[in-house]
Amino acid sequence: MDLFEYQGKQYFARYDIPVSPGGPADTVDEAVTEANNAGYPVVVKAQVQVGGRGKAGGIKLADNEAEVREHAENILGMVIKGHVVKRLWVERASDIDEEYYVSFTLDRAKKKHLMMLSAEGGVEIEAVAESNPDAIVKLHIDPVDGLSSEVARQACLDAKLPERAIEGATETIVKLYRCYTEGDCDLAEINPLILKPTGEVHALDAKVTLDGNAEFRHLEWEAFKGLTEMDTREKMAAEKDLQYIGLDGTVGIIANGAGLAMSTLDVVNQVGGSAANFLDIGGGANADVMAGALEVINFDENVKSIFINIFGGITRGEEVAKGIVEALSRVDLKAPIVIRLDGTNAEEGRHILADAGIPEEKLRSEATMLDAARAAVAIATA
Repeated sequence: MDLFEYQGKQYFARYDIPVSPGGPADTVDEAVTEANNAGYPVVVKAQVQVGGRGKAGGIKLADNEAEVREHAENILGMVIKGHVVKRLWVERASDIDEEYYVSFTLDRAKKKHLMMLSAEGGVEIEAVAESNPDAIVKLHIDPVDGLSSEVARQACLDAKLPERAIEGATETIVKLYRCYTEGDCDLAEINPLILKPTGEVHALDAKVTLDGNAEFRHLEWEAFKGLTEMDTREKMAAEKDLQYIGLDGTVGIIANGAGLAMSTLDVVNQVGGSAANFLDIGGGANADVMAGALEVINFDENVKSIFINIFGGITRGEEVAKGIVEALSRVDLKAPIVIRLDGTNAEEGRHILADAGIPEEKLRSEATMLDAARAAVAIATA
């Protein structure tokens, strides 16, 4: 679950990370009230889950009530990269001496947490990595050991933060790590982490992604769902209890098992295609599950072909085939299917598909994953 900036700051505050005083507003009058409470000057910020708000005119400084009212009227309802602004965050403006970057996420390959810290904040970390990769300190943290103040302080020194920022940055980094781990985040990022003229270190922005698998531990997360922007395809999949992530390619993917699904995305990419989604149907490839999967993929206008990749273990090939035949009687597909069926009772499953009388232009079978990927990509790019 990706949080809006204001929600991220509220989450940070639970872990005593210093943030600007302010509040959310859904109307112009509420924005004025929050500005008066925070104290002038204030910053009026559009709350959308996309970058480039400032360049789009979605972040404005206001010195008085009249300016807050003007900016709030202009920003509410604004469309930024396809996202409609429905809520504002109004906070006390901060004086800035320097801007830094810090984040925590998981490095799955290393099986450790990864901290990235840079003295060059306020811009996208990808831009820093491209222009000056040596400016980014990367620190892997063993979850068993955790992050000590001593290690965090050394990272600040390695990143060449100024002496007067070291203590405040160290304290904030340790608190952010606690937020990331105890708060069950997939990502906890501050960009920029600012140094004020007074010497205080302060989180001026917040980017937080919560681990949905940990939701059962956090009943308070329910309050964050009000304005969460979910991809329409993902919302439909969630209603059908499908493990789905929408992407921007043209080959729809259905596979049984997360590992196989990820491998399927890789092989489609290797043969020159692009996946429209990740969809794992697990071990339950019956007609209802398959129909639901095909309905979700069929909803995506960008899908030009569908690659069903099944390796039967517990999942039996004949049940998959029956599910596909039944699903095709329910769903009027806009894109043809290419299927690779292997494993338990795969031969029986292929006979069922062959005997179903489905025209080859609607469904074709390939013997290997690579051949099926090539066929699906060829159709999608024709």
